[in-house]
Amino acid sequence: MSWRRGVRAVLAVCALLLAGSAGCGSGDPGEPEARDSATPVGRLLDTTDEEGRRYREVDGERAPEVGIEVEPENDDSWDVRLTVRRFRFSPAGTEAKAVAGRGVAHLFLDGDLLTRLRGPEYRLAAGLVPRGTHQLTVRLYADDGTVWAVDGEPVESTADITASDTEPTEATGPEEIEGQALPARTAAR
Repeated sequence: MSWRRGVRAVLAVCALLLAGSAGCGSGDPGEPEARDSATPVGRLLDTTDEEGRRYREVDGERAPEVGIEVEPENDDSWDVRLTVRRFRFSPAGTEAKAVAGRGVAHLFLDGDLLTRLRGPEYRLAAGLVPRGTHQLTVRLYADDGTVWAVDGEPVESTADITASDTEPTEATGPEEIEGQALPARTAAR
């Protein structure tokens, strides 16, 4: 009976040693480390964004998603909140390589880059938004600078915002509205 117990122990040790060596790298510089994925994330396309950054095509079922919500504040600034799925923001100093569902968001106003975001909230200063209706777009990027894309389109979301003058306008009398003269009213005393 004791020799069987010894054989089992030897087999268990051998199994652990084999499993351990199969999961370890050989130390060869060309071999990926155990924490790295041996397969690339997505497929690089020839398509680029306005800044020349290539699109990284991923399967729609596993692709990150982003939504944007913008609310005006009392000081005429804008509160911008992002909602993401299958995506996490990378902290500053993250290695510049593509990892599935990770990276930063770029915020654009009418196609011009405003900022890069490493979190879901941003305060858009009133001075950055001139009078009129504008498009605020958020787009997701991998840490290597490529654009996350699905079916050849960037993973992004857009919201329209309208800024009006903060200064009071000159008073207009009722008779001047749309160039029509309205009958004068008398106030009852």
